[in-house]
Amino acid sequence: MGEQAVTGAGATPAPGATTAGMTADGSPAASAEVPGAGMSADAGGTGAPRELTADLVAGPGGVMTDEVGVVTGELTLRTGYADGQVTLAVQYKDADEWYVVTGGKAPLADPAGLDAVHAIAVALLHRPEG
Repeated sequence: MGEQAVTGAGATPAPGATTAGMTADGSPAASAEVPGAGMSADAGGTGAPRELTADLVAGPGGVMTDEVGVVTGELTLRTGYADGQVTLAVQYKDADEWYVVTGGKAPLADPAGLDAVHAIAVALLHRPEG
């Protein structure tokens, strides 16, 4: 293994080289969000769609959805992030149809918060013992 030089003669950047968030001419590269990392990086896009899923058993009374009312039993929860908004949806385990959880849409300024929102939603909805 070897290192590749990114500088030209006299420690000036080689044409076309980039490193550590800087372009070869020394100007900062464009910044973009890295979902879940809580920081910015040099590549990727902002507000990129992302989702997390977890299987759960609904507690007494089930989970209220906008489309079909209450769903009960073994479910899969999907916590999705897109365009600055988080959305919770459920489906019967291994089914095709997803239903938005009533009240399960909210703005989320920092996509790094998606993991926490998902963990809280799972903790609230997963009630196998009642």
